[in-house]
Amino acid sequence: MIDKTVPDLHAAVAGIHDGATVMIGGFGNAGMPKALIDALIAQGATDLTIVNNNAGNGDTGLAALLAAGRVKKIICSFPRQSDSHVFDGLYREGKIQLELTPQGNLAERIRAAGAGIGGFFTPTGYGTQLAEGKETRLIDGKHYVLESPIHADFALIKALKGDRWGNLVYRKAARNFGPIMATAARCTIAQVDEIVPLGELDPEVIITPGIFVQRVVQVGGAQ
Repeated sequence: MIDKTVPDLHAAVAGIHDGATVMIGGFGNAGMPKALIDALIAQGATDLTIVNNNAGNGDTGLAALLAAGRVKKIICSFPRQSDSHVFDGLYREGKIQLELTPQGNLAERIRAAGAGIGGFFTPTGYGTQLAEGKETRLIDGKHYVLESPIHADFALIKALKGDRWGNLVYRKAARNFGPIMATAARCTIAQVDEIVPLGELDPEVIITPGIFVQRVVQVGGAQ
């Protein structure tokens, strides 16, 4: 019998190793798997490369992971919002590396990894510092930059409901990066508000099929 549910958060993050590349879903606080991040902090893995849309808000969630000194590098599109003081301080002190990627490129690099695409050409970033050291090409009179896929060892994502096979549905904008991150990681771990009986999720509304999910843990709480 296939059963991808795990009993608690400790079991959910077990095996995340030092030096791992970890994708973390969320657009700011929307869809951020805070319970999984807190469990990762408690678990102790360090020297991590984090892939996220931004670089943490306030002092909780991803910001708390940064403050704990567990992250060596972050790949994101929006590192300096008004309350990203934890990242800002670490970056100014040279304690964290940053790979800045425009948001559309970030999403497509993750999607490309999940789709098995070796790279793609995009006009975004051409002629800027973001294109330095990358292959460029003139296609139909327009300049493009070659971007590489982003693969991860683990993805931590948040969904509204899941079943024991790992099928997931999301709540509105909390969906954001979760579905593509699930396809791009070797091990996808989903925190959900509710684990429902197999067959209760309408196949027509399942966003992330269970084939892309390895662990599901019920946490509960608002999205």
